[in-house]
Amino acid sequence: MRFETVAALFVQTGGIYFNRPDVDPWDEPRDARLYAGTDPVVAHPPCQLWCNLAAVNWKRYGRQRPAWYVGGNDGGCFASAVAAVRRCGGVLEHPADSWAFAANGLPSPDGLGWQRTLDGEWVCEVWQSAYGHLARKRTWLFYVGPPPPPLRWNRKRGSKQVGQPSVAQRTAGALPGVTKSEAIATPLEFSEMLLELARSARKSP
Repeated sequence: MRFETVAALFVQTGGIYFNRPDVDPWDEPRDARLYAGTDPVVAHPPCQLWCNLAAVNWKRYGRQRPAWYVGGNDGGCFASAVAAVRRCGGVLEHPADSWAFAANGLPSPDGLGWQRTLDGEWVCEVWQSAYGHLARKRTWLFYVGPPPPPLRWNRKRGSKQVGQPSVAQRTAGALPGVTKSEAIATPLEFSEMLLELARSARKSP
């Protein structure tokens, strides 16, 4: 079976989207901000500067951040991802409660299921634990295309949590924390769902 190629933007080098004939992966060296193609997209713009722990992450991972991160600005990554999704159709994912949604004029999802925006686009919240992640990993999606299919809306707690709990939290029954690599990992089932969403953006409504 031949699938339409999907451009995967802002993805990890050598990660889950690489070595596939149906995916055109754009990692940091390739600079996904430069994507000017027409294939539908799955976008994973960097989130370190947009989450509730942005200030902590900036200090903790400062030496590891890309050189073009300047003063808390993501260098236009999120804005370029939104533009690519709107131009080509597809889906963007970011952590729930990401400041980037409001900063770029996107409404926050509210409740279960897809919600249509005033511009005819779509947003929702999905938990990656429903797709095999060890933690619940609440995630917001922004989709442009015909009415999207239902996703797995079940909200599993998961066996771990993002972030390391304090001694007091562990004593109170908090889940163990995932490692950094586990936290940023995209479950295979979740990536396949995103690719199918991107392909569905080209189908007639």
